[in-house]
Amino acid sequence: MPAIYLAGIPIPARLVLELARAFRDAELVDTAERFEGAHDRQARIVALEVSDREGILRALEDPPAGLEELRAVLLHEHVGRQREGLI
Repeated sequence: MPAIYLAGIPIPARLVLELARAFRDAELVDTAERFEGAHDRQARIVALEVSDREGILRALEDPPAGLEELRAVLLHEHVGRQREGLI
């Protein structure tokens, strides 16, 4: 299965499922189901809401190999939104 793009970053499908498991562990079931559904449909892109982005940041405090770039991009965006007073 090809990569799934999250925040413009290609993420291997197996890591998208790993993120979904992390969301389930954090009781973010709706987000976990969206990621699992995207994987099952072989979606190429998953649009992320601000709450998804914040959940990923929490779930990836110590990211596994392959998710470091995603965390870095989301953290950069989060800092920018804070600086602009958007969150």
